[in-house]
Amino acid sequence: MIQLDRYSRQILFQPIGEEGQKRLLNGRVAIVGIGALGTVIANHLVRSGVGNIRLIDRDVVEYSNLQRQTLFNEEDARLHLPKAIAASRILTSINSSIEIDSVITDLNLDNAEELLGGFDCIVDGTDNFMTRYLINDVAVKHNIPWIYGGAVSSRGMYAVIKPNQTPCFRCLFPHAPTNTGETCDMIGVLSPITDIIGSFQAIETIKLLAGAKTNSNLEQLDIWNNSSLQMDISKGRNPKCPTCGERNFEFLDRSSHFQVSYVSLCGRDTVQINPRQKMTIDFMNLPARLMKNGKVSYNEFLIRFSPDNENTMVIFKDGRVLVHGTNDISKAKILYSKYMGS
Repeated sequence: MIQLDRYSRQILFQPIGEEGQKRLLNGRVAIVGIGALGTVIANHLVRSGVGNIRLIDRDVVEYSNLQRQTLFNEEDARLHLPKAIAASRILTSINSSIEIDSVITDLNLDNAEELLGGFDCIVDGTDNFMTRYLINDVAVKHNIPWIYGGAVSSRGMYAVIKPNQTPCFRCLFPHAPTNTGETCDMIGVLSPITDIIGSFQAIETIKLLAGAKTNSNLEQLDIWNNSSLQMDISKGRNPKCPTCGERNFEFLDRSSHFQVSYVSLCGRDTVQINPRQKMTIDFMNLPARLMKNGKVSYNEFLIRFSPDNENTMVIFKDGRVLVHGTNDISKAKILYSKYMGS
């Protein structure tokens, strides 16, 4: 028997009340990415009494995470614990009545519908656009609301996406990036912005589960320059949107040009990453950005980047990347996401 008195201060908040709390306790939420945003989101939802939470993450805890990923400690980093496991351990100690399912995997077109289907809400704790388009395809196809969020440097944004009611992610961002994007590993990030954006995502999730009205804006914040922007997106649905308008789920389609091919090259300790979508790498600016994170050499044809003593990424102008030093596709994906932005 769940004791409601542990949530007494939340129940006293009239828009939630006892009925809203019961809805939270019956709620099912999937969080994709248990990093800076995901740890904040999971912490709030577990403390608020969301009854069933799935944590999905492919990475392990590193010391550089501890500056902003609030559920982890030095022991987790020393042991290289998977983030989904480390987070689950502390979250269970916070609220043992909550059902937490930890999934150590890379969310992709092969498993996304299985892992995300059947949930009341999906929350974005990821750091790349391709996974967000994938989440969006699943959400629209299965009519699941989801909360988009992103943070880098001192900036962050979030939005509530409800299939058939609001614009979908593809309406808001029609064109998938065809070049390297900004990531925390490239230009850094401040801990307070991830905490703020993750907290906003958590409260919008609580509103959804409690049956309350959610924010209709795309919210943007810059905490260093003290600026904010609210963009009303309530009437922003695009009837010609490939995803929600035409129901063409390209990011779930293996034949789509948006897919990225990952192949472990036999006997070479190398993974080849080959985007099917044509792209042009910025050889003027990318080397300077990469130099902040490792050793770089380049010529007119390719960039060689070594973020550590084990791995070297060879980046070609058309976006193809060879990750030397591993045949682990999951590890290669992590490196690619960190330094290429998607």
